[in-house]
Amino acid sequence: MEVVEVEVEAPGSLYSISLKKVCQYDILLTILLFLLYNIIMYNKKKERLYINDLLDNPAVPYPSYYVLSTVMHKNEMLHSALSALHSFDFSYYEMAKSHEDIFAMFNSGTFPIYKEKYVVGYFGNKMMYLESNGWKGMPATADIFKLENWLVC
Repeated sequence: MEVVEVEVEAPGSLYSISLKKVCQYDILLTILLFLLYNIIMYNKKKERLYINDLLDNPAVPYPSYYVLSTVMHKNEMLHSALSALHSFDFSYYEMAKSHEDIFAMFNSGTFPIYKEKYVVGYFGNKMMYLESNGWKGMPATADIFKLENWLVC
């Protein structure tokens, strides 16, 4: 009997597997199950949230949509922050007095606004800002520490 060694990595996956099997059918079945698992777990469906669905006449029309997960697409707090940003109505927001104000918003599930330009979220101990094509990691620049750049409610 011949021993076969195979390494498999699913596209877009964080994991790969290395197999040593005697039977060729065991290898094929294991590879198929591994790829199927990765397709189900890591290719989560994304949806577009159009600003025109939130506001009839947005003051800031760009970007016209955001690519979000299904859960974020239904998040009312995110809708509220995006509505404030695109209507340029910050009446419910005020300048942050301390960094605790910003993290209090993160802990409550709401979203502060950075530089009157980005909605910011806190996921997995990472601050991320929302762009049209999804959440991006926030670079640690000097501006991020200036409280006058942050609006909280």
